[in-house]
Amino acid sequence: MFSSLYKRNVWNVVSSATTTFQQQLTHGQPMNNTAAVLTSVRFASNFSPRRTKYRKAQKGKIPLPTGGSTKGTTVEFGEYGLRIKEGARLTGRQLTSVFVTLRRKLKTVKGSQMWMRVFPDIPVTTKGNEVRMGKGKGSFEYWACRVPLNRIIFEIGGMRKEIAKEAFRLASYKLPVKTEIVERGTKPVVGAGYVSVSKQSHENKDNSDKKEA
Repeated sequence: MFSSLYKRNVWNVVSSATTTFQQQLTHGQPMNNTAAVLTSVRFASNFSPRRTKYRKAQKGKIPLPTGGSTKGTTVEFGEYGLRIKEGARLTGRQLTSVFVTLRRKLKTVKGSQMWMRVFPDIPVTTKGNEVRMGKGKGSFEYWACRVPLNRIIFEIGGMRKEIAKEAFRLASYKLPVKTEIVERGTKPVVGAGYVSVSKQSHENKDNSDKKEA
């Protein structure tokens, strides 16, 4: 059971063990042959891929969009979106925390909907402190996903703007990066969204000339 934790949902394992205990208590069977899941798992989350091609992956880098692509920078499904302003590697635990916060805030709103645009499907491994080099890659620790800057990670709809802003405000406290709230119809961000210093200085100079004239 413990060997499959790197692929399966931790909560499913705990719930299956609890169900087994309840069945044996109900039928009055001895519990000698049942393995008790009494240990806590670090970085547990509700999101994990059903299966992966490889057990472990390299660390990799957070993509930095440098071309003209606008993919993932606009609201596509709902009415409001939560966009991150910095590239980050978001863990499954962080996304679970945001999901639970939004669901708790929106469950009283009739007709509300929520979409998650990213999913933690990259296995992250760790090694203990003061471990010598070699002996292979570390053991699996948690799931994560690499999210470039200016990407929408959550969308909601079916509610007033004030409720959406309050829900995203509470959810933004669960993330390690700066965020902003965008609405449907907001202009997409091209590439990394940076403005060159020379172009910005020319625009400021033109604006100052217009004001003087």
